[in-house]
Formats: sequence, structure tokens, C-alpha cells
Amino acid sequence: MRHGKKFNHLSRQKGHRRAMLANMACSLIEHKRINTTVAKAKALKQFVEPLVTKSKEDTTHNRRTVFSYLRDKYAVTELFREVAAKVGDRPGGYTRIIKLGNRLGDNADMAMIELVDFNTIYNGGKKEVKKTTRRGKAKKAEGTPEAPAADTTVADQTDETSSTTEATE
Repeated sequence: MRHGKKFNHLSRQKGHRRAMLANMACSLIEHKRINTTVAKAKALKQFVEPLVTKSKEDTTHNRRTVFSYLRDKYAVTELFREVAAKVGDRPGGYTRIIKLGNRLGDNADMAMIELVDFNTIYNGGKKEVKKTTRRGKAKKAEGTPEAPAADTTVADQTDETSSTTEATE
């Protein structure tokens, strides 16, 4: 009976399992997505998500804690710099598992595990666009016609574009 057994042992001893998950987590952080079996992907998700949560707050204690799990200073640096910046406002769910089908050799269920914020396909490829603040037009003097004022601004814009094209050539 499996009472109180929370995680998948993956048919490995404790040291082998920890080393394998640490290596897979480093590869995931470096490459942003990896292909593996479904069971290993689920185990990796439980292993890496608390580390990403710790990386949101960049303190020496959190860096040392994450380093004790990953044992790769380049992965820790990338996790605290790039990954933490992207997932700073996300409350959880930093990884996504996509099932790919069965492996040809042994018919094992394969999956791709990826960091959610680094996939441009599911995010729609949208870049974050900053809103521009629009101010009201300058107050026009009374009695001036509106159409000639619009023509002068168009002429000014064409003069600016022609001068910039001459400057680039």
C-alpha cells in the first residue's frame, strides 16, 4: 500500500534520483524546454517549481538554497536573472507539460516540459507594448481654419521623413 508516499521514486535510489532531477532542472533552466518521459516530467515539475518560487526574491539565502539543489552556479545565475524577471508577477504554475506520444524504441510515453513564460506560440507571440500617454491637442486660436493647420502638419512630417532618409544615405 502507498500510504503517505507523495513522489514517484522513478525506480532509482535517492542519490541517483536527486542527481538526475538536478541535471534535468539545469537543462530546463538553460534551454527553457526539454523532452523526457511523462513520469520524469511530472517529477521534475515538483522539483523545479519551488526553486522558481524561491528565485523571485533574490537574497543570498535563497541563492544558497537553490544552489544546494541544482549544484550548478550558471543555472542558478540564469534562474535568478532571466527566469525570475519573467515570472515575477505569476503566482505559480511556471512549467507546462505537453504530451508528445510514444517513443519508438520502448513505447514510453514522451512529453515536453517547458517554462510557460518563454513560449511565444502559446502566449500569442505578443510583445508587451507600453501604453503611450496621449495629451490633448494644443488649443487652437479662435477664427483659424482647421483644414490648413492639418495640411501644414502633414507637410512638416514629410519634410522630416525626407531629411531623415537623406541623413541615412
